Parts: sequence; C-alpha cells; structure tokens
Amino acid sequence: MVRASSMSMGVVAAAAVLVFLCATVVPAAAQGKKGLPKNSLVIHPGRSGKRNQVLTCDDTKDGKRPCVATCDKRCPNECVVLCPGCKTYCMCDFYPGVSCGDPRFTGADGNNFYFHGKKDQDFCIVSDADLHINAHFIGKRNPAMSRDFTWIQALGIRFADHRLYMAAQKTVKWESNVDRLELAFDGMPIDIPAVIDAQWQSTTVPALTITRSAATNGIRVQLKGVFDILANVVPITQKDSRIHNYGMTDDDSLAHFDIGFKFHGLTDDVHGVLGQTYRTDYVNKLSVSTNMPIMGGTSTYVTSDIFSTDCKVARFGRSSGISMVTGMAT
Repeated sequence: MVRASSMSMGVVAAAAVLVFLCATVVPAAAQGKKGLPKNSLVIHPGRSGKRNQVLTCDDTKDGKRPCVATCDKRCPNECVVLCPGCKTYCMCDFYPGVSCGDPRFTGADGNNFYFHGKKDQDFCIVSDADLHINAHFIGKRNPAMSRDFTWIQALGIRFADHRLYMAAQKTVKWESNVDRLELAFDGMPIDIPAVIDAQWQSTTVPALTITRSAATNGIRVQLKGVFDILANVVPITQKDSRIHNYGMTDDDSLAHFDIGFKFHGLTDDVHGVLGQTYRTDYVNKLSVSTNMPIMGGTSTYVTSDIFSTDCKVARFGRSSGISMVTGMAT
C-alpha cells in the first residue's frame, strides 16, 4: 500500500436497486468524479424521490443484457458503479481515512480499526507540525453497554494561521434534498450554491477549494499539496437504530459525516488517532485477528475544543516553518 496517497475506505447503511441500460449517452449528473475510474458512474438513489433509477452505461459493444446494480448497504445515498458489469462500490472505498458509522478508520498501513472516543468531546485525528485536524464526536448511550455509540459530527482543521470548520447540522427529520452542511473559514461562513460541482475558493489561500460532490450534503475539500477530504452528511435511520440498538429518538436523526482522507507530505513525526499510522516507525499493536480491532487511549487524543491543539500527542506549531503549508498550497 502506498503511504500517504493510498486508496481505501468504506461508507454507511441500507440498500437501493438501480437499473443500468447499456447505451452511448451518460447522464451528466452521473458521470465519474475526479479520482475515480473513468468507466465509473456516481449515482444518488432516492435523492429525487425515486428508489429506482434507469441510467445508461458507456459500453455499447458488449452485447449483454441490461444489468442490475445494487448499492452496498453501507452507502444507500450514494455509490459508484463501474461499467460494464454494474459492480458497485461505496464512494469512500476510493479514499483512505475514516469510513462510516461508529468511527472506523483505515490506517496508512491498510488495517482497519475502531476508535469510539466519547460523545460530545473532541479528539485529535491528525497532528503534524503544520497541520492539525480535530473531530467532534456525537453519540448515544445504550444503558446495556459500557461505552457510547459515537459518530463524527464536525471537523476543525488548522494549518498555518488558518482555521477551517465543517459540520453536519443537528437534524430532527432527515430529508436528503435539504442541505445540512455548515462550513466556515477563519470564522466567516461559506456559502456554496446547491449544485453539483459548484465550488468555493478561498481568496486568502487560493489553493483551498470546496466543491459540491452532490447538490446537497456532499463536498470535496482540497488544499493543494496538503490534503484531499471527501465528506458526506448522512443520518442514522430508524432501521439502523433497530438493528444496532442505538436507541434513536424522534428529536434527532444523528446526522454525521462519512469521511475519506488523503494526505500529502506529512512528516515522520505526525501523530493522532489516524495520523500516527502514517509514520515510518508505526507498529500496529492492535489485535488484527479480531473482526474489528479497537484503538484505546481516549485520554491521549482528547482535546479541549474543536480547534485546540492541546491533546497529549499534539505536534502542531513545532516547526519553525509553520507557514510552509500555505506556501505549498499557493
């Protein structure tokens, strides 16, 4: 697996059936995104109120019957279909970092692990000399368990003297066509038109862009030469709650992020829940023989707020070249 630019991941819950007819025209809204295979289609089942969609593949010479593709149950709201054959993947399967649900990470070493954290607290996910990323966890407590069910609701990203905030707004009743993203840069709100591929670009850091990967609730955040983040806001469904015994109530759909990360140029001193796995001296001490290893050490990674750099393994600001990130990005 290639370090700091590997492609792996996952996304969340339920299922949707989509029918593909082999023809020559590919709908513009379903065309492949940057970073995905050229023969891919990105689809959003149910977003227009329809559970089934008839789309076209770009292969007209295979002579095969139209095939039926089923979105993986991990990602009912968005999936990638490869033509021909209609093989489906979740979007985050193409991005390394965090996959969906109860926070599960894919480290740079290729191994998956859980980090449960605690609800209503912040944890440093990546901390390097010139880059620091905290995640805010929300959750529910099942009285029968000794821990919280948790999900990542927001990210606080610091580089140089800048602060980028991205969050999933609290939502009582989930509607996929209503945008629940909250974005801000250096304390100023970011407003992006609700159109696929609509883009915001920072005037102070021109290489920082946020592009809508879907009309609502999906974005790609890029800082050239530093990071590439794919984020989707998704809810916990009543079905999820019944299956996993989350104890979901009618006053909160527990909207949270499914996130994929790609990093460029991390130093070998990087740390944090995910960041440490990018070190050349990282040794995975988790039990990889279990279905899903759990990383402990909550107290090591907890931080006082979404932008604080006071976790025990913080590295941010140690470099005398703290402006390097913006220099690389311009």
